[in-house]
Amino acid sequence: MQVVEEGRGIARFMPILGWLPRYQSSWLKLDIVAGLTASAVVIPQAMAYASIAGLPVEVGLYTALVPMIVYALFGTSRPLSVSTTSTIAMITATVLGSAIDSNDPYDYVVPAATLAFLVGVFLLLAGFLRLGFISNFISEPVLAGFKAGIGVVIFVGQLGKVLGLELPDDSILETIVALLQNLESINWPTAIISTITIGILILLPMFSKRIPASLVAVAVGIIISLLIDLEAFGVNLVGTIPPGLPSLSLPDLSLIRQLWVGALGIALMSFVESIAAGRSFVAREDPVLNANQEMVALGLSNIGGGLTQSMPAGGGTSQSAVNDQSGAKSQIAALATAGVVAITLLFLAPLISLMPEATLGALVMVAAASLIKPHEFQAIRAVGKAEFVWAVVAFFGVMILGTLEGILVAVLVSMGILLYFTGHPAVYVVGRKKGTDVFRPLEDHPQDEIFDDLLLLRIEGAMYFASVGSAIDQAAALVRQYDPKLLVLDLSAVPIFEYTALKRFREFDRKLAAGGVTMWISALNRDTLTAVQRAPLGKKLRSERMFFNLEQAVEAYLDEH
Repeated sequence: MQVVEEGRGIARFMPILGWLPRYQSSWLKLDIVAGLTASAVVIPQAMAYASIAGLPVEVGLYTALVPMIVYALFGTSRPLSVSTTSTIAMITATVLGSAIDSNDPYDYVVPAATLAFLVGVFLLLAGFLRLGFISNFISEPVLAGFKAGIGVVIFVGQLGKVLGLELPDDSILETIVALLQNLESINWPTAIISTITIGILILLPMFSKRIPASLVAVAVGIIISLLIDLEAFGVNLVGTIPPGLPSLSLPDLSLIRQLWVGALGIALMSFVESIAAGRSFVAREDPVLNANQEMVALGLSNIGGGLTQSMPAGGGTSQSAVNDQSGAKSQIAALATAGVVAITLLFLAPLISLMPEATLGALVMVAAASLIKPHEFQAIRAVGKAEFVWAVVAFFGVMILGTLEGILVAVLVSMGILLYFTGHPAVYVVGRKKGTDVFRPLEDHPQDEIFDDLLLLRIEGAMYFASVGSAIDQAAALVRQYDPKLLVLDLSAVPIFEYTALKRFREFDRKLAAGGVTMWISALNRDTLTAVQRAPLGKKLRSERMFFNLEQAVEAYLDEH
Protein backbone atom coordinates (compact mmCIF):
# COMPACT_ATOMS: atom_id res chain seq x y z
CA MET A 1 0.00 0.00 0.00
CA GLN A 2 1.80 3.09 -1.12
CA VAL A 3 0.77 6.03 1.02
CA VAL A 4 3.46 8.61 0.35
CA GLU A 5 3.93 9.38 -3.31
CA GLU A 6 5.88 12.11 -4.97
CA GLY A 7 3.37 14.78 -5.83
CA ARG A 8 3.20 17.42 -8.50
CA GLY A 9 2.93 21.17 -8.25
CA ILE A 10 2.29 22.36 -4.71
CA ALA A 11 2.09 18.73 -3.52
CA ARG A 12 5.86 18.44 -4.15
CA PHE A 13 6.35 21.10 -1.46
CA MET A 14 3.50 19.93 0.77
CA PRO A 15 3.34 16.13 0.28
CA ILE A 16 0.18 15.67 2.38
CA LEU A 17 -1.76 17.18 -0.52
CA GLY A 18 -0.50 14.35 -2.69
CA TRP A 19 -1.36 11.36 -0.52
CA LEU A 20 -4.34 12.56 1.55
CA PRO A 21 -6.88 12.42 -1.34
CA ARG A 22 -5.95 8.73 -1.75
CA TYR A 23 -6.09 7.98 1.96
CA GLN A 24 -8.11 4.85 2.73
CA SER A 25 -10.60 4.93 5.60
CA SER A 26 -9.42 1.50 6.75
CA TRP A 27 -6.05 3.02 7.65
CA LEU A 28 -7.47 5.54 10.14
CA LYS A 29 -7.81 3.08 13.03
CA LEU A 30 -4.27 1.77 12.46
CA ASP A 31 -2.85 5.31 12.35
CA ILE A 32 -4.64 6.38 15.53
CA VAL A 33 -3.52 3.28 17.42
CA ALA A 34 0.06 3.78 16.22
CA GLY A 35 -0.03 7.46 17.20
CA LEU A 36 -1.39 6.70 20.67
CA THR A 37 1.20 3.98 21.20
CA ALA A 38 4.05 6.21 20.04
CA SER A 39 2.90 8.99 22.38
CA ALA A 40 3.58 6.68 25.34
CA VAL A 41 7.24 6.76 24.26
CA VAL A 42 7.39 10.33 22.95
CA ILE A 43 6.04 12.09 26.04
CA PRO A 44 8.46 10.68 28.64
CA GLN A 45 11.39 10.94 26.22
CA ALA A 46 10.56 14.52 25.28
CA MET A 47 10.59 15.57 28.93
CA ALA A 48 13.81 13.66 29.55
CA TYR A 49 15.55 15.25 26.57
CA ALA A 50 14.45 18.72 27.67
CA SER A 51 16.11 17.90 30.99
CA ILE A 52 19.33 16.96 29.15
CA ALA A 53 19.25 20.34 27.42
CA GLY A 54 18.86 22.11 30.78
CA LEU A 55 15.34 23.27 29.90
CA PRO A 56 12.01 22.98 31.75
CA VAL A 57 10.32 19.67 30.95
CA GLU A 58 7.35 21.35 29.29
CA VAL A 59 9.66 22.58 26.53
CA GLY A 60 10.17 18.95 25.58
CA LEU A 61 6.40 18.55 25.28
CA TYR A 62 6.17 21.71 23.17
CA THR A 63 8.81 20.19 20.88
CA ALA A 64 6.64 17.08 20.47
CA LEU A 65 3.69 19.23 19.43
CA VAL A 66 4.26 21.87 16.74
CA PRO A 67 7.30 20.28 15.03
CA MET A 68 5.42 16.95 14.97
CA ILE A 69 2.43 18.57 13.24
CA VAL A 70 4.51 20.55 10.75
CA TYR A 71 6.53 17.50 9.74
CA ALA A 72 3.33 15.52 9.14
CA LEU A 73 2.31 18.18 6.62
CA PHE A 74 5.62 18.57 4.80
CA GLY A 75 7.61 15.34 5.42
CA THR A 76 7.92 12.35 3.10
CA SER A 77 8.54 9.58 5.66
CA ARG A 78 5.46 7.60 6.65
CA PRO A 79 6.49 6.56 10.21
CA LEU A 80 9.06 9.23 11.14
CA SER A 81 8.18 10.77 14.51
CA VAL A 82 9.68 14.24 14.91
CA SER A 83 10.23 15.77 18.33
CA THR A 84 13.83 15.74 19.54
CA THR A 85 16.62 13.28 20.31
CA SER A 86 19.21 12.75 23.02
CA THR A 87 21.98 13.77 20.62
CA ILE A 88 20.27 17.02 19.67
CA ALA A 89 19.45 17.69 23.33
CA MET A 90 23.08 17.28 24.37
CA ILE A 91 24.35 19.58 21.63
CA THR A 92 21.64 22.09 22.56
CA ALA A 93 22.83 22.05 26.17
CA THR A 94 26.39 22.75 25.05
CA VAL A 95 25.39 25.61 22.74
CA LEU A 96 23.08 27.27 25.28
CA GLY A 97 25.61 26.83 28.08
CA SER A 98 28.26 28.69 26.08
CA ALA A 99 25.87 31.52 25.18
CA ILE A 100 23.90 32.05 28.40
CA ASP A 101 25.14 32.12 32.00
CA SER A 102 22.26 31.25 34.32
CA ASN A 103 21.12 28.56 36.75
CA ASP A 104 17.43 29.11 36.02
CA PRO A 105 16.11 26.73 33.28
CA TYR A 106 13.51 29.30 32.27
CA ASP A 107 16.25 31.74 31.27
CA TYR A 108 17.12 29.29 28.48
CA VAL A 109 13.63 29.01 26.97
CA VAL A 110 13.87 31.97 24.58
CA PRO A 111 17.50 31.19 23.58
CA ALA A 112 16.49 27.57 22.92
CA ALA A 113 13.58 28.68 20.75
CA THR A 114 15.91 31.09 18.92
CA LEU A 115 18.34 28.24 18.39
CA ALA A 116 15.53 26.06 16.97
CA PHE A 117 14.53 28.89 14.65
CA LEU A 118 18.11 29.23 13.35
CA VAL A 119 18.36 25.46 12.88
CA GLY A 120 15.16 25.63 10.84
CA VAL A 121 16.43 28.47 8.68
CA PHE A 122 19.66 26.60 7.89
CA LEU A 123 17.79 23.39 7.05
CA LEU A 124 15.23 25.22 4.91
CA LEU A 125 17.94 27.01 2.93
CA ALA A 126 19.85 23.74 2.50
CA GLY A 127 16.68 22.06 1.23
CA PHE A 128 16.01 24.81 -1.32
CA LEU A 129 19.65 24.57 -2.44
CA ARG A 130 19.18 20.79 -2.84
CA LEU A 131 21.93 19.85 -0.41
CA GLY A 132 20.23 16.64 0.69
CA PHE A 133 23.27 14.67 -0.44
CA ILE A 134 25.22 15.83 2.64
CA SER A 135 23.49 13.11 4.65
CA ASN A 136 26.03 10.78 3.07
CA PHE A 137 29.01 12.78 4.32
CA ILE A 138 29.17 11.26 7.80
CA SER A 139 30.12 7.60 7.73
CA GLU A 140 28.28 5.03 9.82
CA PRO A 141 31.38 4.08 11.91
CA VAL A 142 32.01 7.76 12.71
CA LEU A 143 28.34 8.32 13.57
CA ALA A 144 28.38 5.21 15.81
CA GLY A 145 31.44 6.51 17.66
CA PHE A 146 29.96 10.01 17.97
CA LYS A 147 26.68 8.71 19.40
CA ALA A 148 28.45 6.39 21.83
CA GLY A 149 30.52 9.32 23.07
CA ILE A 150 27.36 11.40 23.49
CA GLY A 151 25.82 8.49 25.40
CA VAL A 152 28.70 8.37 27.88
CA VAL A 153 28.60 12.15 28.40
CA ILE A 154 24.84 12.13 29.02
CA PHE A 155 25.01 9.06 31.28
CA VAL A 156 27.71 10.55 33.51
CA GLY A 157 25.91 13.89 33.52
CA GLN A 158 22.83 12.31 35.15
CA LEU A 159 24.69 10.65 38.04
CA GLY A 160 24.09 13.60 40.34
CA LYS A 161 20.37 13.69 39.58
CA VAL A 162 19.79 9.96 40.19
CA LEU A 163 21.85 9.93 43.40
CA GLY A 164 20.70 13.25 44.85
CA LEU A 165 24.14 14.87 44.64
CA GLU A 166 25.41 18.21 43.40
CA LEU A 167 28.16 17.26 40.95
CA PRO A 168 30.16 19.46 38.54
CA ASP A 169 29.48 18.87 34.85
CA ASP A 170 32.54 20.53 33.35
CA SER A 171 34.07 17.22 32.29
CA ILE A 172 33.47 13.49 32.67
CA LEU A 173 36.60 13.07 34.76
CA GLU A 174 35.67 15.89 37.17
CA THR A 175 32.16 14.48 37.58
CA ILE A 176 33.44 10.99 38.39
CA VAL A 177 36.09 12.29 40.81
CA ALA A 178 33.48 14.43 42.61
CA LEU A 179 31.14 11.44 42.80
CA LEU A 180 33.80 9.26 44.42
CA GLN A 181 34.56 12.02 46.92
CA ASN A 182 30.88 12.41 47.90
CA LEU A 183 29.63 8.84 48.10
CA GLU A 184 28.73 9.31 51.77
CA SER A 185 26.37 12.15 50.79
CA ILE A 186 24.14 10.08 48.52
CA ASN A 187 20.44 10.72 49.12
CA TRP A 188 19.19 7.15 49.44
CA PRO A 189 15.46 7.84 48.88
CA THR A 190 16.46 9.49 45.57
CA ALA A 191 18.70 6.53 44.71
CA ILE A 192 15.90 4.07 45.52
CA ILE A 193 13.44 5.84 43.20
CA SER A 194 16.11 5.89 40.47
CA THR A 195 16.69 2.17 40.96
CA ILE A 196 12.97 1.42 40.74
CA THR A 197 12.72 3.44 37.52
CA ILE A 198 15.74 1.75 35.93
CA GLY A 199 14.40 -1.65 36.99
CA ILE A 200 11.08 -0.95 35.26
CA LEU A 201 12.80 0.30 32.10
CA ILE A 202 15.05 -2.74 31.87
CA LEU A 203 12.86 -5.57 33.18
CA LEU A 204 9.39 -4.70 31.86
CA PRO A 205 10.35 -5.04 28.14
CA MET A 206 11.65 -8.54 28.93
CA PHE A 207 8.13 -9.62 29.88
CA SER A 208 6.08 -7.53 27.47
CA LYS A 209 7.16 -5.26 24.65
CA ARG A 210 3.62 -4.03 24.17
CA ILE A 211 3.57 -2.16 27.49
CA PRO A 212 5.40 1.21 27.27
CA ALA A 213 8.02 0.88 29.99
CA SER A 214 8.90 4.57 30.03
CA LEU A 215 5.28 5.59 30.57
CA VAL A 216 4.90 3.00 33.36
CA ALA A 217 8.09 4.31 35.00
CA VAL A 218 6.77 7.88 34.92
CA ALA A 219 3.39 6.78 36.31
CA VAL A 220 5.05 4.84 39.15
CA GLY A 221 7.19 7.85 40.05
CA ILE A 222 4.14 10.13 40.14
CA ILE A 223 2.13 7.62 42.22
CA ILE A 224 4.96 7.37 44.77
CA SER A 225 5.03 11.16 44.93
CA LEU A 226 1.26 11.26 45.51
CA LEU A 227 1.49 8.71 48.33
CA ILE A 228 4.64 10.00 50.04
CA ASP A 229 5.90 13.51 50.72
CA LEU A 230 9.15 12.92 48.84
CA GLU A 231 10.41 16.47 49.33
CA ALA A 232 10.48 15.81 53.08
CA PHE A 233 13.07 13.10 52.34
CA GLY A 234 15.18 15.42 50.20
CA VAL A 235 13.88 14.10 46.88
CA ASN A 236 13.53 16.86 44.28
CA LEU A 237 10.41 17.00 42.11
CA VAL A 238 10.09 18.35 38.57
CA GLY A 239 8.11 21.26 39.96
CA THR A 240 5.35 23.45 38.61
CA ILE A 241 4.51 23.01 34.95
CA PRO A 242 2.32 25.73 33.45
CA PRO A 243 -0.79 24.10 31.96
CA GLY A 244 -1.81 24.99 28.44
CA LEU A 245 -0.40 25.05 24.95
CA PRO A 246 2.80 26.95 24.09
CA SER A 247 2.48 30.63 23.33
CA LEU A 248 4.00 32.55 20.46
CA SER A 249 7.72 33.21 21.00
CA LEU A 250 9.65 35.46 18.64
CA PRO A 251 13.38 34.70 18.27
CA ASP A 252 15.86 36.92 20.06
CA LEU A 253 17.90 38.21 17.13
CA SER A 254 20.58 39.58 19.47
CA LEU A 255 21.65 35.97 20.17
CA ILE A 256 22.33 35.03 16.54
CA ARG A 257 26.07 35.72 16.79
CA GLN A 258 26.45 33.37 19.78
CA LEU A 259 24.17 30.65 18.43
CA TRP A 260 24.66 30.37 14.67
CA VAL A 261 27.68 28.03 14.73
CA GLY A 262 25.92 25.66 17.12
CA ALA A 263 22.76 25.91 15.01
CA LEU A 264 24.72 24.68 11.99
CA GLY A 265 25.97 21.67 13.96
CA ILE A 266 22.48 20.83 15.23
CA ALA A 267 21.02 21.24 11.73
CA LEU A 268 23.52 18.73 10.39
CA MET A 269 22.88 16.24 13.17
CA SER A 270 19.09 16.69 12.99
CA PHE A 271 19.12 15.91 9.28
CA VAL A 272 21.56 13.00 9.51
CA GLU A 273 19.64 11.36 12.37
CA SER A 274 16.24 11.98 10.79
CA ILE A 275 17.15 10.70 7.34
CA ALA A 276 18.82 7.64 8.90
CA ALA A 277 15.71 6.90 10.98
CA GLY A 278 13.42 7.50 8.02
CA ARG A 279 15.41 5.17 5.75
CA SER A 280 15.42 2.48 8.42
CA PHE A 281 11.65 2.12 8.23
CA VAL A 282 10.96 2.48 4.51
CA ALA A 283 8.57 -0.30 3.60
CA ARG A 284 8.76 -2.13 0.29
CA GLU A 285 5.73 -0.27 -1.03
CA ASP A 286 7.05 3.16 0.05
CA PRO A 287 8.94 5.42 -2.36
CA VAL A 288 12.53 6.40 -1.64
CA LEU A 289 12.73 9.34 0.75
CA ASN A 290 13.25 12.71 -0.88
CA ALA A 291 16.28 14.03 1.03
CA ASN A 292 15.84 17.62 -0.14
CA GLN A 293 12.15 17.66 0.84
CA GLU A 294 13.14 16.15 4.20
CA MET A 295 15.44 19.13 4.75
CA VAL A 296 12.59 21.50 3.94
CA ALA A 297 10.20 19.62 6.25
CA LEU A 298 12.68 19.57 9.14
CA GLY A 299 13.48 23.22 8.51
CA LEU A 300 9.83 24.25 8.69
CA SER A 301 9.33 22.02 11.75
CA ASN A 302 12.15 23.78 13.58
CA ILE A 303 11.00 27.23 12.49
CA GLY A 304 7.49 26.40 13.72
CA GLY A 305 8.93 25.07 16.96
CA GLY A 306 11.18 28.10 17.35
CA LEU A 307 8.10 30.33 17.21
CA THR A 308 6.31 28.28 19.89
CA GLN A 309 8.87 27.90 22.70
CA SER A 310 10.36 24.62 21.45
CA MET A 311 13.94 23.36 21.41
CA PRO A 312 15.62 22.09 18.19
CA ALA A 313 13.79 19.10 16.73
CA GLY A 314 14.58 16.01 14.68
CA GLY A 315 13.34 12.52 13.96
CA GLY A 316 13.92 9.94 16.69
CA THR A 317 14.72 6.32 15.90
CA SER A 318 13.06 4.70 18.94
CA GLN A 319 9.76 6.55 18.67
CA SER A 320 9.69 6.07 14.88
CA ALA A 321 10.28 2.36 15.42
CA VAL A 322 7.28 2.20 17.77
CA ASN A 323 5.22 4.10 15.23
CA ASP A 324 6.20 1.70 12.46
CA GLN A 325 5.79 -1.47 14.52
CA SER A 326 2.35 -0.31 15.66
CA GLY A 327 1.16 -0.26 12.05
CA ALA A 328 1.32 3.43 11.06
CA LYS A 329 0.08 3.81 7.49
CA SER A 330 0.66 7.53 7.09
CA GLN A 331 1.64 10.75 8.84
CA ILE A 332 -1.83 10.82 10.40
CA ALA A 333 -0.19 8.71 13.15
CA ALA A 334 2.09 11.63 13.97
CA LEU A 335 -0.92 13.95 14.18
CA ALA A 336 -2.51 11.52 16.63
CA THR A 337 0.66 11.61 18.76
CA ALA A 338 0.59 15.42 18.72
CA GLY A 339 -3.05 15.29 19.84
CA VAL A 340 -2.12 13.23 22.90
CA VAL A 341 0.70 15.68 23.69
CA ALA A 342 -1.77 18.58 23.50
CA ILE A 343 -4.17 16.80 25.88
CA THR A 344 -1.26 16.17 28.26
CA LEU A 345 -0.32 19.85 28.27
CA LEU A 346 -3.88 21.00 28.77
CA PHE A 347 -5.01 18.59 31.47
CA LEU A 348 -2.15 16.54 32.94
CA ALA A 349 0.44 19.22 33.74
CA PRO A 350 -0.34 19.20 37.51
CA LEU A 351 0.33 15.46 37.67
CA ILE A 352 3.57 15.68 35.71
CA SER A 353 4.83 18.37 38.11
CA LEU A 354 4.81 15.69 40.85
CA MET A 355 7.29 13.48 38.99
CA PRO A 356 10.59 13.01 40.88
CA GLU A 357 13.68 14.35 39.14
CA ALA A 358 15.25 10.98 39.91
CA THR A 359 12.68 9.33 37.62
CA LEU A 360 13.52 11.79 34.86
CA GLY A 361 17.26 11.28 35.41
CA ALA A 362 16.87 7.51 35.25
CA LEU A 363 14.91 7.80 31.99
CA VAL A 364 17.76 9.89 30.56
CA MET A 365 20.41 7.43 31.74
CA VAL A 366 18.70 4.44 30.12
CA ALA A 367 18.19 6.40 26.91
CA ALA A 368 21.86 7.41 26.97
CA ALA A 369 22.97 3.83 27.58
CA SER A 370 21.07 2.75 24.45
CA LEU A 371 23.40 4.96 22.40
CA ILE A 372 26.42 2.95 23.55
CA LYS A 373 26.46 -0.18 21.39
CA PRO A 374 29.55 -2.35 21.91
CA HIS A 375 28.22 -4.91 19.41
CA GLU A 376 28.23 -2.20 16.73
CA PHE A 377 31.90 -1.50 17.44
CA GLN A 378 32.58 -5.24 17.20
CA ALA A 379 30.79 -5.41 13.85
CA ILE A 380 32.79 -2.43 12.59
CA ARG A 381 36.06 -3.99 13.70
CA ALA A 382 35.16 -7.24 11.98
CA VAL A 383 34.90 -5.37 8.68
CA GLY A 384 38.14 -3.43 9.00
CA LYS A 385 40.57 -1.99 11.52
CA ALA A 386 40.59 1.41 9.81
CA GLU A 387 36.82 1.82 10.22
CA PHE A 388 37.16 0.80 13.88
CA VAL A 389 39.84 3.46 14.42
CA TRP A 390 37.55 6.11 12.91
CA ALA A 391 34.74 5.11 15.29
CA VAL A 392 37.09 5.25 18.29
CA VAL A 393 38.44 8.66 17.25
CA ALA A 394 34.89 10.04 17.04
CA PHE A 395 34.05 8.43 20.40
CA PHE A 396 36.93 10.03 22.27
CA GLY A 397 36.59 13.26 20.28
CA VAL A 398 33.23 13.90 21.94
CA MET A 399 34.35 12.97 25.44
CA ILE A 400 37.66 14.86 25.37
CA LEU A 401 36.92 17.89 23.21
CA GLY A 402 33.22 18.36 23.90
CA THR A 403 29.94 17.80 22.11
CA LEU A 404 30.03 20.62 19.58
CA GLU A 405 33.70 20.04 18.85
CA GLY A 406 32.84 16.34 18.54
CA ILE A 407 30.62 17.15 15.55
CA LEU A 408 33.58 18.88 13.92
CA VAL A 409 35.74 15.82 14.62
CA ALA A 410 33.05 13.56 13.14
CA VAL A 411 32.76 15.67 9.99
CA LEU A 412 36.53 16.01 9.58
CA VAL A 413 37.11 12.29 10.08
CA SER A 414 34.33 11.48 7.61
CA MET A 415 35.78 13.89 5.06
CA GLY A 416 39.22 12.44 5.67
CA ILE A 417 37.84 8.96 5.01
CA LEU A 418 36.24 10.19 1.79
CA LEU A 419 39.45 11.85 0.63
CA TYR A 420 41.50 8.78 1.52
CA PHE A 421 39.34 6.38 -0.46
CA THR A 422 38.90 8.66 -3.46
CA GLY A 423 42.60 9.53 -3.41
CA HIS A 424 43.76 5.90 -3.29
CA PRO A 425 42.09 4.01 -6.15
CA ALA A 426 42.72 0.28 -6.45
CA VAL A 427 45.23 -0.77 -9.12
CA TYR A 428 45.97 -4.47 -9.53
CA VAL A 429 47.17 -7.10 -11.99
CA VAL A 430 44.58 -9.30 -13.68
CA GLY A 431 44.97 -12.66 -15.40
CA ARG A 432 42.68 -14.65 -17.70
CA LYS A 433 40.85 -17.70 -16.44
CA LYS A 434 41.96 -20.57 -18.65
CA GLY A 435 39.61 -21.40 -21.48
CA THR A 436 37.45 -18.30 -20.91
CA ASP A 437 37.35 -14.56 -21.50
CA VAL A 438 37.04 -13.89 -17.75
CA PHE A 439 39.73 -11.64 -16.26
CA ARG A 440 40.26 -11.77 -12.50
CA PRO A 441 42.65 -10.35 -9.88
CA LEU A 442 45.84 -12.38 -10.20
CA GLU A 443 46.52 -12.14 -6.47
CA ASP A 444 43.28 -14.02 -5.75
CA HIS A 445 43.70 -16.46 -8.66
CA PRO A 446 47.44 -17.07 -9.15
CA GLN A 447 46.73 -20.03 -11.47
CA ASP A 448 45.15 -17.76 -14.13
CA GLU A 449 46.92 -17.11 -17.44
CA ILE A 450 49.43 -14.32 -17.85
CA PHE A 451 51.31 -13.53 -21.05
CA ASP A 452 54.96 -12.93 -21.85
CA ASP A 453 55.83 -9.23 -22.08
CA LEU A 454 52.17 -8.29 -21.44
CA LEU A 455 50.90 -6.72 -18.22
CA LEU A 456 47.16 -6.32 -17.65
CA LEU A 457 46.19 -3.75 -15.00
CA ARG A 458 42.74 -2.82 -13.78
CA ILE A 459 42.16 0.62 -12.24
CA GLU A 460 39.10 1.20 -10.06
CA GLY A 461 37.94 4.70 -9.14
CA ALA A 462 37.38 8.16 -10.53
CA MET A 463 40.45 9.69 -12.15
CA TYR A 464 40.82 13.31 -11.09
CA PHE A 465 43.49 15.59 -9.62
CA ALA A 466 43.43 13.97 -6.16
CA SER A 467 43.48 10.33 -7.27
CA VAL A 468 45.52 10.18 -10.47
CA GLY A 469 48.89 10.48 -8.71
CA SER A 470 48.26 7.41 -6.59
CA ALA A 471 46.93 5.42 -9.57
CA ILE A 472 49.94 6.18 -11.75
CA ASP A 473 52.41 5.54 -8.92
CA GLN A 474 50.86 2.12 -8.32
CA ALA A 475 50.84 1.32 -12.04
CA ALA A 476 54.47 2.45 -12.42
CA ALA A 477 55.54 0.22 -9.50
CA LEU A 478 53.85 -2.80 -11.11
CA VAL A 479 55.48 -2.02 -14.45
CA ARG A 480 58.88 -2.02 -12.75
CA GLN A 481 58.04 -5.30 -11.02
CA TYR A 482 56.84 -7.20 -14.12
CA ASP A 483 58.99 -5.40 -16.78
CA PRO A 484 56.55 -5.85 -19.70
CA LYS A 485 56.84 -4.62 -23.28
CA LEU A 486 53.11 -3.86 -23.44
CA LEU A 487 50.87 -2.44 -20.71
CA VAL A 488 47.10 -2.73 -21.14
CA LEU A 489 44.90 -0.70 -18.76
CA ASP A 490 41.38 -1.96 -18.04
CA LEU A 491 39.43 1.24 -17.32
CA SER A 492 35.95 -0.29 -17.10
CA ALA A 493 35.74 0.73 -13.41
CA VAL A 494 36.77 4.37 -14.03
CA PRO A 495 33.59 6.50 -14.10
CA ILE A 496 35.20 9.88 -14.93
CA PHE A 497 38.40 11.31 -16.38
CA GLU A 498 39.20 14.86 -15.27
CA TYR A 499 41.57 17.20 -17.16
CA THR A 500 44.46 16.84 -14.68
CA ALA A 501 44.18 13.05 -14.83
CA LEU A 502 44.22 13.04 -18.63
CA LYS A 503 47.33 15.20 -18.61
CA ARG A 504 49.08 12.93 -16.11
CA PHE A 505 48.26 9.81 -18.13
CA ARG A 506 49.68 11.52 -21.22
CA GLU A 507 52.92 12.11 -19.31
CA PHE A 508 52.85 8.51 -18.05
CA ASP A 509 52.52 7.27 -21.63
CA ARG A 510 55.59 9.31 -22.61
CA LYS A 511 57.67 7.92 -19.76
CA LEU A 512 56.61 4.37 -20.60
CA ALA A 513 57.54 4.88 -24.25
CA ALA A 514 60.94 6.23 -23.23
CA GLY A 515 61.48 3.00 -21.30
CA GLY A 516 60.44 0.81 -24.21
CA VAL A 517 56.90 0.07 -22.95
CA THR A 518 53.78 0.63 -25.04
CA MET A 519 50.51 1.56 -23.33
CA TRP A 520 47.06 0.49 -24.52
CA ILE A 521 43.74 1.35 -22.86
CA SER A 522 40.45 -0.54 -22.92
CA ALA A 523 36.83 -0.58 -21.77
CA LEU A 524 36.17 3.16 -21.55
CA ASN A 525 32.57 4.14 -20.87
CA ARG A 526 30.80 6.75 -22.95
CA ASP A 527 31.80 9.77 -20.85
CA THR A 528 35.42 8.74 -20.31
CA LEU A 529 35.80 7.85 -24.00
CA THR A 530 34.55 11.31 -24.98
CA ALA A 531 36.95 12.98 -22.52
CA VAL A 532 39.94 10.92 -23.76
CA GLN A 533 39.15 11.55 -27.43
CA ARG A 534 39.02 15.31 -26.88
CA ALA A 535 42.33 15.38 -24.99
CA PRO A 536 45.89 15.14 -26.34
CA LEU A 537 46.03 11.63 -24.83
CA GLY A 538 43.36 10.41 -27.24
CA LYS A 539 45.04 12.03 -30.21
CA LYS A 540 48.26 10.27 -29.28
CA LEU A 541 46.72 6.85 -28.64
CA ARG A 542 44.26 6.96 -31.56
CA SER A 543 42.15 3.92 -32.31
CA GLU A 544 45.19 1.64 -32.72
CA ARG A 545 45.81 1.67 -28.96
CA MET A 546 42.21 1.92 -27.72
CA PHE A 547 40.00 -1.17 -27.40
CA PHE A 548 36.38 -1.90 -26.55
CA ASN A 549 37.30 -4.36 -23.82
CA LEU A 550 40.16 -6.31 -22.30
CA GLU A 551 39.40 -9.45 -24.33
CA GLN A 552 39.79 -7.52 -27.60
CA ALA A 553 43.10 -6.03 -26.43
CA VAL A 554 44.48 -9.44 -25.49
CA GLU A 555 43.40 -10.95 -28.82
CA ALA A 556 45.13 -8.09 -30.65
CA TYR A 557 48.31 -8.76 -28.66
CA LEU A 558 48.17 -12.51 -29.39
CA ASP A 559 47.62 -11.85 -33.09
CA GLU A 560 50.77 -9.69 -33.17
CA HIS A 561 52.79 -12.35 -31.36
